[in-house]
Amino acid sequence: MRTEERVRGVRHRLITTGTVEGADGSRRALFPVAIGPTEGASLRDWVVQEGASRTVETGLGFAVSTLFICEGLLRNGTDVSHVAADPYQVKAGPRAGTSYSGVGLRALEEAGVRNLVEFYEEESQIVLPRLLERGRRFDLAFIDGTHRFEAVFLDLIYSGRLLREGGIVFVDDTQLPSVSRAIEFCVENLTWAVEESGSEGPDHAWCVLRTGPSRRWHRPFTEFVDFG
Repeated sequence: MRTEERVRGVRHRLITTGTVEGADGSRRALFPVAIGPTEGASLRDWVVQEGASRTVETGLGFAVSTLFICEGLLRNGTDVSHVAADPYQVKAGPRAGTSYSGVGLRALEEAGVRNLVEFYEEESQIVLPRLLERGRRFDLAFIDGTHRFEAVFLDLIYSGRLLREGGIVFVDDTQLPSVSRAIEFCVENLTWAVEESGSEGPDHAWCVLRTGPSRRWHRPFTEFVDFG
């Protein structure tokens, strides 16, 4: 079986059953944590449309979005890779139920794409600047980590700096004010353009942004557009 077919098979099973098994054998609901099939298809199609070979993701969770990204990458060629950061993939977080018990990593293994994914079990706000310092470059970023305003803001800023000029930032959960406000800053002050928006029920809305010219990172420090 081709790897792309394995990816589709695992992803289809996860979405169809709607549950996953934790390390302790307990069953957990996939939704609304994971993105749905409509948003996932859009994410995959943007990876393909952009001809992306290097992608980055904040938040791995149950890896449904990662499988959609990997499917798109595999359609684009063989020299492809993905980076994902999720501090609670295996380790427990400060609140009950925040650990994913390694479900996402096991799904990637089952789908045959674990070797494509460079995984960091750390906060994305720590990982992304480190990648920038190392001179890493990406074609597309998917933002779906913690949804506190300050974290989303940093994820957007660092993702934008990591992307090639005019790269794509695909943002999940834009129905949340903390996420939409962070996007407004990038649109108003960095001249990012909204390429697409959509929703899939009350728990998931998304927005696709194309980053602006790199010179916007060096605009006069007195230049500021209120985004409130």
